[in-house]
Amino acid sequence: MLKELFIKIQTNCKDYSKEELIEIKKFLKDEIVIKNNDTFELNSKYKIALVKVGKNLVILEDLISEHKNIKIEFDDLNGAYDGDLVLAKRVFNPRSRTKAKIEKILDGKKNDVLVYIKDKAFYTIKENIKLENKNALKYQDGDVLLVDNKSLELIKNLGNIKEPKIDEIISLTLYNETFRLEKHLEVDANMDDKKQRVDLRDLAFCTIDPNSAKDHDDAIYFDVKENILYVAIADVSYFVKEGSELDLLAFKKSTSVYLPTKVLPMLPPILSEEMCSLKEGQDRYSYVFKLYLDLENQNVKKAELFEAIINSHKNFSYGRIDRVIEGHLDQYSKVEKEIFDYLIPLYEISKKFRKRRLLKGYDFRTTENRLKLKNDNLESIDVETSTASHQLVEECMLLANIEASKKVNIVGIYRIHEEPAFKAISKLVDDVNILGVNVKLQSDVHDTIVHIQEKAKISMMSAEIDELIIQAQTQAKYSSKNLGHFGLGFSSYSHFTSPIRRYSDLVLHRILKTKQTPKNIEEICEHISLNERKVDQLVWDFEDRKYARWANEHINEEIKVKVVDTEKARAVCYEKMFGMKVVLENYKGQKLFSKMRVKIKSADIVTKVIIATIM
Repeated sequence: MLKELFIKIQTNCKDYSKEELIEIKKFLKDEIVIKNNDTFELNSKYKIALVKVGKNLVILEDLISEHKNIKIEFDDLNGAYDGDLVLAKRVFNPRSRTKAKIEKILDGKKNDVLVYIKDKAFYTIKENIKLENKNALKYQDGDVLLVDNKSLELIKNLGNIKEPKIDEIISLTLYNETFRLEKHLEVDANMDDKKQRVDLRDLAFCTIDPNSAKDHDDAIYFDVKENILYVAIADVSYFVKEGSELDLLAFKKSTSVYLPTKVLPMLPPILSEEMCSLKEGQDRYSYVFKLYLDLENQNVKKAELFEAIINSHKNFSYGRIDRVIEGHLDQYSKVEKEIFDYLIPLYEISKKFRKRRLLKGYDFRTTENRLKLKNDNLESIDVETSTASHQLVEECMLLANIEASKKVNIVGIYRIHEEPAFKAISKLVDDVNILGVNVKLQSDVHDTIVHIQEKAKISMMSAEIDELIIQAQTQAKYSSKNLGHFGLGFSSYSHFTSPIRRYSDLVLHRILKTKQTPKNIEEICEHISLNERKVDQLVWDFEDRKYARWANEHINEEIKVKVVDTEKARAVCYEKMFGMKVVLENYKGQKLFSKMRVKIKSADIVTKVIIATIM
């Protein structure tokens, strides 16, 4: 009630209920609210705001305008915590920047907070803030506790930070995702569709996925004679009905979480790994695009979309198909030979489509670090790069995603990526020049990025400069309106091909089948965009803690790093423990991407901060 009341006061409302006037009277007495003729005003000495606690700062969020937000120090919280509605008093600051100190908590949001014990005191794990409380004396150093944020009473003892298995529950708790560990919903999944589906079981479909994959979303088949590409996608919407308990939980999750040793699926395993997964030799319901390819112009002449039943003749790994593309067929069966006979020409076609696509889009050198764990401890890193088989599958999926977006109404669900701002591109040009690569702004953003990439190839710094280009981009997100996809160079784009692990794709399937857009489509887009980012942060938090554990066991060990942040003296390991981030304690302004040998000095498993000394 108080939040809404102060919004009314600050927007010069004149209509108040009896209950609201009683509340206002209390604030008039303390001169927090002032009466001015027939309206009420907030005393300019004060500020009513919501507390937003970040990793390194606290923001008092203004109830009316984000431009009036104030940053405060952790020491000025005065017992308040994330989400609390507070009364803050403005503090005179001769340097002109507005400052404030929290005087009183008006409406405390009851929350659980994750803390650990250090020096017989509570410290929050997320922000590393000390919380004064005598109860801390009862616990051992390193104990990780879930406590009430107001009383600091124990809710649950999660274990000790010394135990590596605790990392998963820490990350899930920090990002409010522990519900993913609850028992999966019971699902009665049967293939009993009364409608006539197109029977494609005789076509030699195949899936191409990582070795460990169990959730096979997509399968492909190529008719070489007719130049027709079939992209079959798991028909999840048949099993997950809109508005059902299963659907509401999938919406809440929005995406599957992929940790180094396990998957926390968006859908129960009976669906994600069984009834929806396009398993080898099993009849499965699919939603299929039949794409008639124009090989001369590298585009799709016609696209048909229909519900079908398929049988994946073979599940391949990326590695096996890479060998096939290289000409190493190894031992193969009759079915495998039939598939190879269409995959090899399809790969050649996909290369031409890719070349045409990159006239508008971009080709970034990206690698992915896969953490390998043993007994919950980090053992090694596998660095994955985009190979020929990855690119073959990617081009097929991109074609299906584009055609799906074209069949959506004006309002639907799109994957959008807006053009970077001029300021970001201008900074990019400056940063690249500092590296000694002479580049200039071109006539537009696309030409500027292509120009930078061409210059980077000559300089032998393509990978590093691609990192800078990616950092200059805006973040891709979901939208009910089609704003195009800048990075891919598409005027229209949606996510269609992964409904087992992405809620956006499930929503799109329903729209395409029913020709109706959900009334709350804006809310859906906003929720899944936010959740996508949150899940990324959860995984990074988990992985960074694993790196910190490894560093803690390898104090004084030498590693090779390159500088990635000159302002914060941060570097990243480029050998052995690829991707491990360190803070350089004796940094002397070395150039961005400078490579050096450092010695690990300390590692904090809770804060994930690894300190290293330049040798």
